[in-house]
Amino acid sequence: MAIHFPKKLLIGFALFVMALVILLPILSIVYLALSGGGSLQEYLQTGAFRRYILNTIYLVLGVTCLAGVNGVTAACLVTLYQFPLRRFLEYSLFFPLAIPAYVGAYSMVDFLEYAGPVQTLMREIFGWQNATEYYFPEIRSLGGATIALSLVLFPYVYLFTRVALREQSSAIIDIASTLGKGPLFRLFRVILPLVRPGIFAGLIIVMMETIADFGVVEYFAVQTVTTGIYTVWLEAYDLSAAAILSMVVLLFILLIIMGERSFRFNSEFHKISQAPIFSKRKALSSLPASLATGFCLLLLGLGFILPVTIMAKHAFSNWQLWFEADLIKSLQNSLITGGVASVLTLVVAIVIVYCQTLVKPQWSKFFMPALTIGYAIPGAVIGIGILITLTSFDHLIADWLSENTAYDPGLLLTGSAFAVILAYFIRFYAIAQNLVEAAFGRIPPSIILVPRSLGKSASKALVSVHMPIIRGSLVTGLILVFVDCIKELPATLLLRPFNFNTLATRVYDRASLENVSEAAPAALLIVAIACCGVFLLIKSDTIGNSDK
Repeated sequence: MAIHFPKKLLIGFALFVMALVILLPILSIVYLALSGGGSLQEYLQTGAFRRYILNTIYLVLGVTCLAGVNGVTAACLVTLYQFPLRRFLEYSLFFPLAIPAYVGAYSMVDFLEYAGPVQTLMREIFGWQNATEYYFPEIRSLGGATIALSLVLFPYVYLFTRVALREQSSAIIDIASTLGKGPLFRLFRVILPLVRPGIFAGLIIVMMETIADFGVVEYFAVQTVTTGIYTVWLEAYDLSAAAILSMVVLLFILLIIMGERSFRFNSEFHKISQAPIFSKRKALSSLPASLATGFCLLLLGLGFILPVTIMAKHAFSNWQLWFEADLIKSLQNSLITGGVASVLTLVVAIVIVYCQTLVKPQWSKFFMPALTIGYAIPGAVIGIGILITLTSFDHLIADWLSENTAYDPGLLLTGSAFAVILAYFIRFYAIAQNLVEAAFGRIPPSIILVPRSLGKSASKALVSVHMPIIRGSLVTGLILVFVDCIKELPATLLLRPFNFNTLATRVYDRASLENVSEAAPAALLIVAIACCGVFLLIKSDTIGNSDK
């Protein structure tokens, strides 16, 4: 007992510090919002606040419905049916995940706006002279934002639905067939209810990503809660109002998580011993097969091929854009901040998970899930929380140095890239922890204990024995966290120091000035880096590499 108590105490302290780092910015938001006194009630009654809330609700509902229908339909087609290009499309439909939502939005507007190829071709074909002679839907609207977001978010639903479908046994089809039921009955009354937890898991991510989005809604001039945070902070310098809106976002996320928990209560997936459901794919006849291929190609084209093509057209129309000093500097900043954040995140996850694996304290069951809450919190909210927290520390440090050294250091934390790296760490720590936990879970307990029985210390056993075994998972986690750091826009916009750009902020700055051509090279670099993460996703056992 004397040996284990210090270990538990040390690990408990480490978990407490980790939880404090992640939760303190969030708790500071709640404190500032509630301590505003009468301003809280006054702001909740304003027309701007109601507009932010209603637009957010409409956007979440619209994106969830569109992404849900597209993702579920595509997953059912590639899993249950055989049609031309099915094998190619089954994995290609993950690539829209590599497109940041704001890049997809810029491409969509460039393609469909008045001077874009679609309307230009329409005017040439029908002889129209200007926009007053024909009707074309307004692209920069709530509807346009809904479509743009759904095209890059549907792969989340596709991913989880496909995983759930592949876990099902072909016996359920045989049983429904023996009852004389047709294919529609089998699909809607038998198969989809069984994979409902997987569908809803994908929809939860879609909802949270929609609430967290800033680039798309800002470019499409849709006022949501997230854009409200930036408006009241960057334009009105009202930190209290920004905290109030951030707390509203937290409530939205909390309601979504609670709804998901209650919805899938006692629901879980089970491994199957019989033939999997995809082993009895039904070959579609000519017309249905063409429709299935066309539908999947349409999703791939609009969600990935079109944005990449448009950005490539702009980026390679002027080679000088690739050699601009600001682009190179933005790439360096992205690589440094993303690299430091991803390495830091992975190292902390390894240490925490390994220590928890060795000691297994009972209270870690609460703390370990609490450490992953950052992934559910939008970057804008994390940014505001970090600003509130670090500003106080900055003033304390500056006051102490001024009093004791007569030197005014300025803003050491919020005035540097430290705040950006901290935001990345809090936001994406969940990815690293989940991957590391899964990797350690696959190591037999005997292998974990053998090095210790041979006299190796815990640290030496970790470095020389365990890490080589889980090296593949560690590399995957490092790349996935790095990719998400590169794509992150809201937190970076709020926390970046003066005259500090990453690839994401460079794309946003140029595109917000209607200069898509200058934004294109940085956008393509982001997509290229993100494609590495998608390749890892395709290779992982999570999505299933082959039809067994």
